[in-house]
Amino acid sequence: MITQVELLWLEGQIERWIRFGRPAGEHIIDRRARRLDFIPGAVFALVRWRSGDYGTVESRIAVLRAVAPGEAFTTHPFVAPGAEILLNISGWSKVQAVLSAIDVIEGQGLRPEDVAPDHWRHVGARIGVGLPPRGYDRARHRAWLLRRRLGR
Repeated sequence: MITQVELLWLEGQIERWIRFGRPAGEHIIDRRARRLDFIPGAVFALVRWRSGDYGTVESRIAVLRAVAPGEAFTTHPFVAPGAEILLNISGWSKVQAVLSAIDVIEGQGLRPEDVAPDHWRHVGARIGVGLPPRGYDRARHRAWLLRRRLGR
């Protein structure tokens, strides 16, 4: 089962883009819209921003994991059929905090889509209540890779 994400860019009005992730395919719909395909297990971040007559009316970020056939999933806007939600944050200051956490991970030479899913749950929970998340370092990443190899 392929997870499809609809992206759109209407300058200054609506913006939906992928902050990180490895798409398996891309389908250009027109110059403003495209669709990305993700294979089961792929982790990606979807950013949504929308403006109204008086400024920003929506800013959100979600870190999602594409699911395999038969796995439980949650529906999510612009993601078909849905995905496992690892992090779902709204509000520009909180979205900025998540983007900063992503930058820190990338600054260590790690790819955010390879980070332990539990870390994204932790980041979402901490930022959601106004607390800073704990860092993610190479030692934690190595532990995640070993745990994943053991199938846990």
